[in-house]
Amino acid sequence: EDIAKVIGVTRPAYTAYERGLRTPDYDILVTLADYFDVSVDYLLGRTDNPNPPNTDFNPLEEINKLLKKYEIDQSGFFDIEKWKVMGPEEIKQLEDYFEFITSKAKKRNENNK
Repeated sequence: EDIAKVIGVTRPAYTAYERGLRTPDYDILVTLADYFDVSVDYLLGRTDNPNPPNTDFNPLEEINKLLKKYEIDQSGFFDIEKWKVMGPEEIKQLEDYFEFITSKAKKRNENNK
């Protein structure tokens, strides 16, 4: 009954969706997916993964966040096309590298004081 209220249908209508006697329209599918925090494809049985990876991943945006986070001014990105195809795991490796080089630089600066 609670979910029927959330999606704006009667309880019998929602029960019909659950039993496969009725098919919800697009807006109801989106509302259900948001409510259960799953993808519409998962609700439709097109995938077994309820939360597929975010397809809006932007590697350059992620790299720029890391550059700001680690205060790296000179990045030397000469072939930006190669950076555009990086995936989340490669970005994580890049972050590990940035963390390593910035910590080494900080230690070097502390030792030179």
